[in-house]
Amino acid sequence: MDRPVGLCAVGERGHTVAWFRGIAVRPKVGIMFAAYAARIDRDQPLNGLELGERPEPQARPGWTTVNVKAASLNHHDLWSLRGVGLGEESLPMILGCDAAGIDEDGNEVVLHSVIGQSGHGVGPKEPRSILTERYQGTFAEKVTVPSWNLLPKPKELSFEEAACLPTAWLTAYRMLFTNAGVRPGDSVLVQGAGGGVATAAIVLGAAAGLRMLATSRDEAKRARAVELGAESAYEPGERLPRRVDAVIETVGAATWSHSVKSLKPGGTLVISGATSGPNPKATELNRIFFLELKVVGSTMGGKDELEDLLSFCAARGVRPVIDSVLPLDRAREGFEKMAGGDLFGKVVLTV
Repeated sequence: MDRPVGLCAVGERGHTVAWFRGIAVRPKVGIMFAAYAARIDRDQPLNGLELGERPEPQARPGWTTVNVKAASLNHHDLWSLRGVGLGEESLPMILGCDAAGIDEDGNEVVLHSVIGQSGHGVGPKEPRSILTERYQGTFAEKVTVPSWNLLPKPKELSFEEAACLPTAWLTAYRMLFTNAGVRPGDSVLVQGAGGGVATAAIVLGAAAGLRMLATSRDEAKRARAVELGAESAYEPGERLPRRVDAVIETVGAATWSHSVKSLKPGGTLVISGATSGPNPKATELNRIFFLELKVVGSTMGGKDELEDLLSFCAARGVRPVIDSVLPLDRAREGFEKMAGGDLFGKVVLTV
């Protein structure tokens, strides 16, 4: 049906539609630079990574567009390139879960990257997802998220530091302070020092008065773990001088048996990942039930926990460990670093 010249209406997805002589004229879509998944390759994931132009995000009711200042890499981004949590039908997909930037009102903000858990900005029955599973991610000049997902960036943290927190550091915070059931003075073993979650757990635990131990195959990473607050560091599988109250496990099959054997009776093993595989050779079930051990799965964290983490870092002077900072157009270097395990801490991309 024709409409009078000069009238506007709100079209699908909340886009403003202008009508001129009965013809719908939509706003021109801007272009921005981004790092995105163009293809899925389960064996060679970096083959699917492309750097180039993508459309800028469009306005949506209840959502806010953020100018990205810094974003950090996670193993989730590599898994996305392998097709885990990301289907061919969703391509091309801008990668990146974490970011800090400036919102439409000029506020410095940090993004909570879990979409859908609150009902804000999405349908009431939509299951929770992480950015890049359903919605375009943060490795771009701009990203749009539900306004509810934004938190003020503490002035004590740089954009690069704040961008490290929403996934790996939030995961470590939840593992330690929500799920492990530990308190100051307790001992905690962190498997695989050097990874983002493991590094975060060492720093956060030490700052909170926990007695932290760590493992790594790399001598330099073991030394670095001690510098960051671990009391001591060991080779994977090495017998510890004493059993611990809790284990932070992200490695999976390669360290599972050692993790279970390292716990005190009644201790807790918290697992949030399995980078070496999900199927250990020995499940140690007899030890688990006989010693009444607890195995707790942990995924990401809530917005309230991210708010607490930001406050904790600001108040205690805790800063994320950053391996390297690269401009967005060198994102491939960061992905290669992470895929090869040649890093300690987070890789940050700046726009």
